Amino acid sequence: MAFSVSPSVIVREVDASAAVPAIATPPAAVAGVFRWGPVGETVLVSSENELVERFGKPNDNNFETFFVAADYLSYANALWVVRADNGAAKAGGYTTLVLDGESVDEGNSAAGAFEALYPGALGNAIEVSYAKSTAFSNDVAAVGDLLDTFTFTAVGNTSLSFSSELEYASSSIDLLVVETDKLPAISSGDTIEIGNDSVGYQSLVVSTFTETALDQYGVEEETGNTALITHYQYEIAFTSLYKLFETQPSKVKLTRKWSASSTFGKAPSTNNFHILVKDKTGAITGEEGAILEVYNDVSTSASATKLDGSSNYFVDVIDNGSDWIAVANSAALVAATSAVETFGGGTDGTTETATSIGTLAAAYDLFANSNEIDLSFVLQGKGDQNGVLANYLISNVADSRKDVVAFVSPSKADVVDENKTNTKLANVIAYRNRLQNSSYWFMDSGYKYRYDKYNDKYRWVPLNGDMAGLASRVEPFESPAGYRKGVIKNVVKLAFNPNKAQRDQLYSADVNPVMSQVGQGIVLFGDKTGLGLPSAFDRINVRRLFIAVEKAIANAAQSFLFELNDEFSQTQFRNIVEPFLREIQGRRGIIDFRVISDATVNTPAIIDQGKFRANIFIKPARSINVIELTFVATRTGIEFEEIVGSIS
Repeated sequence: MAFSVSPSVIVREVDASAAVPAIATPPAAVAGVFRWGPVGETVLVSSENELVERFGKPNDNNFETFFVAADYLSYANALWVVRADNGAAKAGGYTTLVLDGESVDEGNSAAGAFEALYPGALGNAIEVSYAKSTAFSNDVAAVGDLLDTFTFTAVGNTSLSFSSELEYASSSIDLLVVETDKLPAISSGDTIEIGNDSVGYQSLVVSTFTETALDQYGVEEETGNTALITHYQYEIAFTSLYKLFETQPSKVKLTRKWSASSTFGKAPSTNNFHILVKDKTGAITGEEGAILEVYNDVSTSASATKLDGSSNYFVDVIDNGSDWIAVANSAALVAATSAVETFGGGTDGTTETATSIGTLAAAYDLFANSNEIDLSFVLQGKGDQNGVLANYLISNVADSRKDVVAFVSPSKADVVDENKTNTKLANVIAYRNRLQNSSYWFMDSGYKYRYDKYNDKYRWVPLNGDMAGLASRVEPFESPAGYRKGVIKNVVKLAFNPNKAQRDQLYSADVNPVMSQVGQGIVLFGDKTGLGLPSAFDRINVRRLFIAVEKAIANAAQSFLFELNDEFSQTQFRNIVEPFLREIQGRRGIIDFRVISDATVNTPAIIDQGKFRANIFIKPARSINVIELTFVATRTGIEFEEIVGSIS
């Protein structure tokens, strides 16, 4: 505040409007093996469709992790996902020649301008075509006598030799033989015109051709003095050619178009490129040849811009906008006129079963810092046989952060095998006993059988995604279990459906049973944490209540840093915390509370240390785990008041 000696008015402003933010459920998190997407990066997805778009469809090598994530998203709308680095390799683009849809490599392949954006065999399905204006459409000026053999240069410096074998039969079928030193000589969309200047030309669009040569690609090899010369020869059949051509000189000329020209409509600007990205095999979209991305009239100049001021340099356009490709060698495109790059060399790496715990742990480490990502739950994904991954999540993420709950499941081997019917209970309890005690984890009793629409089959999938999903749908102070709030989605049957006696043993071991009951569906029937001893924190609703309250009040308390520790600050703190707790109490989450932040805890010694203290006492609401119903039969003449007090 300003200091004044002379008379004046000094204005001082005090902000007493601070409040504790409302309780919210932050996203959950999962890490594991996926087919596509960035490796070692946190990505927030909001739906199963977005999960597929960013990380690919599931296959036999990663379906457990995928469906844990997908099942969680069927209850909630925010999930952080990390793709673990399991050794997958990127596909590279190669300017491999393509003939009639088939890749042809006769020593002409070279590293291309592009590569797959992410590692994975899915990248092998990508094909990239690009062309300059000079290659978009090329009307060949040279013409030749149809009765002779002649050569001219077409698009891409492809040397073409034309000759004819005219057969004027009653069927009017004529053959034109085309021989070239490069592939493809003629492709769909090209136009051949046959005729002469006096009668005009008949235009024929090439859609099919017949090959005649020594092998399937029409390869004839001739050894010259210094090099091996390769020729490709085709016979193209035409119908309805005029008999007039038999007696008058006839000529042939070729108009070549870029194979993707119909997608763009017109040629790019001078020295600019059109770029087309396709799903060559259909592995990405399910449709062979489907268009993935289109880049219109991009520049090879680093300073080029669009009308809106954004960069039109093809490197910037691709790297900032593509979900499928990245620029690997900009010089290759700059030097080209047109090319078709087919991708290859991509691999999926190890499966989720073979991926090491260290690899998965490194991915989960990205969630360890509470200051970087706000979380509510961390999902184990695929169950692990010995509990090493579960213990890592508990100790290095949940217990370390102290603001999330880890959801874990036993391994598939413990519960899925039908031959283990009599040992499933012991297996699940043994798995739990491998885990360290903590109130920051929640364990279910196994796996569910669900439909995989992407592969048209049924899969065994761990339940930890469903458990966290159920928790996300209730208030932090509410239990996610029971017939009203604990009904599980996307399930045909359970691998382990415990009976009452088995549920009692599981619950005593801090394992929350999931059971199937006629007329009720498949339901979560427990709400215990892994604390391992009697306490208010052995229930997930109490654990989550305190996480939410502690996080909200701690965030509000940050505004008091560097303020004066006097009665005003102490009272102001109490005045923002009490309404927050009173509101939770009104929603049945708290039975009672008290906030003490006065001089009784902020003693002169505490103040001199630069500290501020507040004690917050909370009586949490408890969930009902056992219901006792007592039915009493009485004589006709008895008054109920006489016996009510005697029965307990």
